[in-house]
Amino acid sequence: MKNITILGATGTIGLNTLDVIQRHPQQFQVTALTANTDVDRLTELCQLWQPRYAVMADSQAAEQLHNRLKHSHPHIQILAGTEGLVQVASLPEVSIVMAAIVGSAGLLPTLAAAQSGKRVLLANKEALVMSGQLFMDAVTQHQAELLPIDSEHNAIFQCLPSCYERAGLATVGVNQIYLTASGGPFRNHDIEQLHEVTPDQACAHPKWKMGRKISVDSATMMNKGLEVIEACWLFATTPATIQVIIHPQSIIHSLVEYVDGSLLAQLSNPDMRTPIAHALAFPQRMEAGVKRLNLLEIAQLEFEAISLTRFPCLRLAYDAMSQGGTTTAILNAANEVAVQAFLDGQIRFTAIPQLIEKTLTHVTGRAATELQTILEDDQRARGFTAELVKSYGRDAGA
Repeated sequence: MKNITILGATGTIGLNTLDVIQRHPQQFQVTALTANTDVDRLTELCQLWQPRYAVMADSQAAEQLHNRLKHSHPHIQILAGTEGLVQVASLPEVSIVMAAIVGSAGLLPTLAAAQSGKRVLLANKEALVMSGQLFMDAVTQHQAELLPIDSEHNAIFQCLPSCYERAGLATVGVNQIYLTASGGPFRNHDIEQLHEVTPDQACAHPKWKMGRKISVDSATMMNKGLEVIEACWLFATTPATIQVIIHPQSIIHSLVEYVDGSLLAQLSNPDMRTPIAHALAFPQRMEAGVKRLNLLEIAQLEFEAISLTRFPCLRLAYDAMSQGGTTTAILNAANEVAVQAFLDGQIRFTAIPQLIEKTLTHVTGRAATELQTILEDDQRARGFTAELVKSYGRDAGA
């Protein structure tokens, strides 16, 4: 029986993880569940799964959760804030941590899981985008096991030989990595009309069911840019090795090209339970409840080149990774502020990359050797972008 902590249990990844786990009750025990502010959903999950710990990132939400469970489930210990998240990510009895908190809020507990030598199932790409080398060093130093959950990175992992971590991609013959992208809801949208896009339109992803922030990132292609940065750290490579291509069907999740001309790909229906089950069971396999892929029904697979004119956020991510240091943390911080401003109706969709680029121009990155430096530059970028939002206004970004 393996004990698991799920960071971000009420989100899409967290709920899909619980769906996979409930199919294998003899193998996994849910020890801790966490959420940000969704008291209703976490209450339901606590009643169903009976964890030893439940954490709300928001302290007021934690108090509400405590009041709801203190009589019916007094054995569940309610914790709050970053301290509570770090505690349940580091529990001695826990061997697996699903890191599924969205955004920079997931950095500290995910890093704590790595420093505690856990098997870290990484769905929080911001941990690597922000802390990169520092995070990977923690994985190595504390002998943690890092397994990617993003469908693209999980696909790459499945297409690489097991010795790649020791030998390096060039030594095992890797020539190119192809990250596939669906193209989001605006792949064929008139570029001149993108400034009229609404939050609901941006969140209407054609293939994947995701939270609103990630859905907007997919629409701007920043999500793919963050995945490029994440892939560089996961697979110890450079941006030049990684090419993004549009694949509207979202059936091939990524590909690895070798020097002998071989091109290996991982295919499955677009369902996050596939990479989740792969990482939970690794190196074995287990049933995930996923609909089997019928190639005769699909019949045809399409690929397109990406336009950086349509998706400038992807260019900004490549540039940030090439600059290195805290620049990727600055990129991520600016993006989070800009996306939230768009969702709140403060700016237009097309203002998102403009705000990010201005922030990158004015907030200079530094060497990312210390966590405190990373967190400081994250806050510097957030403050600068927030001030830009005030001055930009709803009519900018046309």
